[in-house]
Amino acid sequence: MGMRRLLCLGLLLAVSACGRSDETADSGSNPPPASSKCRHYAEQRQPFYGDLHVHTKYSLDANTQGTIIGPHEAYRFAQGEELGIQPYTPEGQPLRTTQLSRPLDFAAVTDHAELFGETEICTNPELEGYNSLECRFYRAAPAQAFIVFNFLGPGLIGLPTPTGGETIPRLPFCGLGGTRCVEAAKTPWRDIQQAAEAYYDRSAECRFTTFVGYEWTGAPLSNNLHRNVIFSSEVVPEIPASYIETPEPELLWESLAQTCLSEQGCGVLTIPHNSNLSGGLMFRTRDRHGADFSEEYAQARQLNEPLAEIYQHKGQSECLGTTGAGLADEQCGFELLPYRNFIGSQVSPAASGVPLEGDFLRAALKEGLRQEQLLGTNPFKYGFIGSSDTHLGTPGRVNEAGYPGHGGAGGSARNELPAGLTDRIENSPGGLAVLWAEENTRDSLFAAMRRREAYATSGTRPVVRFFGGWNLPAGLCSSRNFAADGYRGGVPMGGDLPAPPGSGVKPRFAVSALRDPGVAGEKAEPLQHIQIVKGWIANGEKHEAVYEIAGNKDNGASVNTDTCETSGAGYASLCSVWEDPDFDPAQSAFYYARVLENPSCRWSTRQCVAAGVSCADPDAVPEEFADCCNADYPKTVQERAWTSPIWYRAAQ
Repeated sequence: MGMRRLLCLGLLLAVSACGRSDETADSGSNPPPASSKCRHYAEQRQPFYGDLHVHTKYSLDANTQGTIIGPHEAYRFAQGEELGIQPYTPEGQPLRTTQLSRPLDFAAVTDHAELFGETEICTNPELEGYNSLECRFYRAAPAQAFIVFNFLGPGLIGLPTPTGGETIPRLPFCGLGGTRCVEAAKTPWRDIQQAAEAYYDRSAECRFTTFVGYEWTGAPLSNNLHRNVIFSSEVVPEIPASYIETPEPELLWESLAQTCLSEQGCGVLTIPHNSNLSGGLMFRTRDRHGADFSEEYAQARQLNEPLAEIYQHKGQSECLGTTGAGLADEQCGFELLPYRNFIGSQVSPAASGVPLEGDFLRAALKEGLRQEQLLGTNPFKYGFIGSSDTHLGTPGRVNEAGYPGHGGAGGSARNELPAGLTDRIENSPGGLAVLWAEENTRDSLFAAMRRREAYATSGTRPVVRFFGGWNLPAGLCSSRNFAADGYRGGVPMGGDLPAPPGSGVKPRFAVSALRDPGVAGEKAEPLQHIQIVKGWIANGEKHEAVYEIAGNKDNGASVNTDTCETSGAGYASLCSVWEDPDFDPAQSAFYYARVLENPSCRWSTRQCVAAGVSCADPDAVPEEFADCCNADYPKTVQERAWTSPIWYRAAQ
């Protein structure tokens, strides 16, 4: 299917999924009339917290690490039910339990689609192939089988992407043409759909929303190109299009355009994650044939990918903070992995190489502005969400305290309780996706994703709003109708500023943040300050700047890392209306807000303190806790939120 055909089908899909005109979907400035069945409908929208990146036993990496939690248990956990997690006794009893202190509003199980069938065959004795050499090896040596199945099978990690778009061969036990594994894949895919339907609250209470989804898992030569595929409804393709069948993002979009038809009620979007580990591939500016982007490609990418995951278990993908003109940003050191692809975690950081500036979303947003000047369309027009990437079936388990690890790229607890830290020192608990929507339903939440009215958090739950416009009142923070006035006078996060109403006018941006109130037994820190990050193009060159607009980054807040007690003042709320002092109407730009809390102990420090580790005598520190004294990693963390950007496009 050609790119033009893909774009046309995608446009139909987007309009159907959002249920409104393109203009309204893009701006988000006109909330729809109240016609909902939800009891807690809010015309000016409300924040819903969720996790759109969750793995269960159906993902081969989770399965080989001992995860036996399925989608049904994962959705119950997301709603507050206690869950037993690995390791397990020979009788199948869990040796650990975990529970959310606050339930989520929505979630999606996104298991790796590529090896659905292989995992099902090797774990189901009733299926042909269960006693194959490969499956016997899978059960006898799961850690080694993970490597074999990924490197020598479909090559999800070990091989470059095929040229010409041909499919990737499977292991021999899958049968001629891989048909046995393709057929077996239908069973987990069916269960994923059934779980999503079973736990979607369709009552007037609208307590919990599920989305059918999966992960498209391409990592040629260990360079991450992964996308989570999220469907708008229960109408989904018969079988997911994986990296095996569609070994390039363009091929994935083409397949979805053919199998997820809007006239049948199917809507879909893809959410890239971990660009920080993509080795220069996620935001490359050439298509799969090696040609420069065309306008059709840019339109298709913008349409299919309105969001990106800026933070999760495997680090942040916001910025690298390379030293240089306009690039120094101390906050870019937050949860920054020290390597550029999966070789860094599977082999060594040195074998991988250092991270690349162009693999981070801030750099991609700037490149998107440049591409827009060349093509007329911005291919990298991303809003932001966070998620966990848990491989334990524990959506939303993202707080630092009591962190059990997430498996996957982190440490495995298949056979025994972790002797030291529960995860690799460079990893973290991950974050949350927050969507501004009228109600907690699939239609409303999916529409929020489409228009990018979303923000990411590093795991806490502050409430953040961000508006931009030419006529926002300077006193908007004092208004009792902050949201209504913001929508009326501008556009929310994810939107586009219209053309300036006249010469000499500068855009104003209003940011409001309320601290996470926390819950009993789980303290949350007050807010510290708010920044606005701007990127722009001037004379063909890319620039960025960070502006302090509210609060005080030097407020004296501190952490006693021997006890994890925090001290110092902060803010229960912050609000500011900021006018860009450096605005030039001839320069396209983007703006997003970053809200930071007072510092607190990192997950690793909490575990080191609980274990009584003292780095005063390094020789006395047990080997399993050696990373407690690793000076390359901070002992504290500043939890934060990132809003989706607001864009300004200069007249051409």
